[in-house]
Amino acid sequence: MKEKLLISACLLGRNCKYNGGNNYHPLAHRLAEAYDLVPVCPECLGGLKIPHEPSERVGDRVLSKSGGDVTAAFRLGAERTLAAAEKHGVKRAVLKERSPSCGCGAVYDGTFTGTVAPGNGLAAELLLAAGVAVYGESRIQELLAEKGVL
Repeated sequence: MKEKLLISACLLGRNCKYNGGNNYHPLAHRLAEAYDLVPVCPECLGGLKIPHEPSERVGDRVLSKSGGDVTAAFRLGAERTLAAAEKHGVKRAVLKERSPSCGCGAVYDGTFTGTVAPGNGLAAELLLAAGVAVYGESRIQELLAEKGVL
């Protein structure tokens, strides 16, 4: 039986990115050779429509580009993402880097200028607190190599 791996659905090509597109990563599907993938989109799980206004983390809140507070939707999505991880017994996750939901270690800083600051997205934060190891998509190759897929 393969280890379950939570993964941002946008990395697999699902059009759930805030602008209606995706963040397809060419190695993401290869993860299915070594893991049982559990795709999630915390923003969709939180009830945000696709497309929606871009949002960034500002302290413990998430604000849209026009200044609207969308923290409640991001928190709900984070809670539902954690529930999915717990339901499937997930110990590791590959999430979209710099996202206000999924970023781990660095997120966009709330100025909407592409500036990155230390921090975590709300879903990544909850997963980490629950003991789930969180990796950004730049580490997919490392996970594949660990399982002997590359």
